[in-house]
Amino acid sequence: MKKIVFILLVTFSLFGILSAQTVTEDYSESKPYQPNQVISKNSFIPTKTKETKTADDDVIKIDSSLVTIPVSVSNSRTGNYVSNLTKKEFKIYEDGVEQEIAYFGEFDKPFTVILVLDTSPSTEYRIEEIQEAAKTFVNQLKPQDRVEVIKFNEKIRVLARATKKREKIYKAIDKARFDGGTSLYDVVDFALRERLKKVRGRKAIVLFTDGVDTTSEDAFFDDTVQQAEKSETVIFPIYYDTSIDSLGKSKKIRKKNRVLRDYKFGKMYLEELATKTGGRIISPDATPEGLNTAFKAIAEELSYQYSIGYYPTKEGKPGQRKKIKVRVYRPDLNVRARDNYIVKTQ
Repeated sequence: MKKIVFILLVTFSLFGILSAQTVTEDYSESKPYQPNQVISKNSFIPTKTKETKTADDDVIKIDSSLVTIPVSVSNSRTGNYVSNLTKKEFKIYEDGVEQEIAYFGEFDKPFTVILVLDTSPSTEYRIEEIQEAAKTFVNQLKPQDRVEVIKFNEKIRVLARATKKREKIYKAIDKARFDGGTSLYDVVDFALRERLKKVRGRKAIVLFTDGVDTTSEDAFFDDTVQQAEKSETVIFPIYYDTSIDSLGKSKKIRKKNRVLRDYKFGKMYLEELATKTGGRIISPDATPEGLNTAFKAIAEELSYQYSIGYYPTKEGKPGQRKKIKVRVYRPDLNVRARDNYIVKTQ
């Protein structure tokens, strides 16, 4: 009798745990999702320790005091990315002090990207546009790039795990339908912690949203921005201004003012995510050359970057913020790189 009672207790406990999950997954592939199997071919970086350790060469990361950062360089006139620069043409500064470049590499390799689709009520009138934009972005990727699709409203749902199969990606995007609530902070936290933290190599989040959060319970503005800043992921928010649609539903001036304030706050959040991770925010309504061109630029930027590594002349304490400045001594070039990093706990 005691054994039967114990089995029943265990069964009900497991059922309760499964019922409490707010994130659901609609996987179309039978193989288990193993993000840590995505390995960078150029992931070996020299260190000052006795053993050579593995580190991602496309992110800001401390490994035995070695700091590596991704750097994108484009022609200021044509916008094309420049791929023939040499180590001697780069200078890097930390807190205003020039550092000796210990590692230099250029790479053109696959990356893993998560498409995060906002299906909250505020995007109801733009959902088809968001779906088409997401497919447009996928069309710009290379065949070897992996894509995962996540939709969110009040709840978060994984529609397709990371895969190279385009038909499964398109099918997952078409499944995105609007519903109640907007847990934006929660989905950013989920994508960074649960889906990309163990993925090695190049990785990014392309976030299609209006930036307004209404129902997040486990994550907040400041926490997720700081987490994104510490992460090894570049975030590109695709900002949809749905304020006009929301204002149309409201007749009270006080409520309209609150809506405008929420949208201004939401856009500021997206700008913070982009700035802190080395990405950039794109507004389809303000992109005269079209989303196709904008998405192509993002895909190229993620695929073609330089990786620069150095040992700081003055090591910081865990949690300390260090300012970085990368310069290229050749005319008519634009340089994009993160301008700071936080010293990680060893």
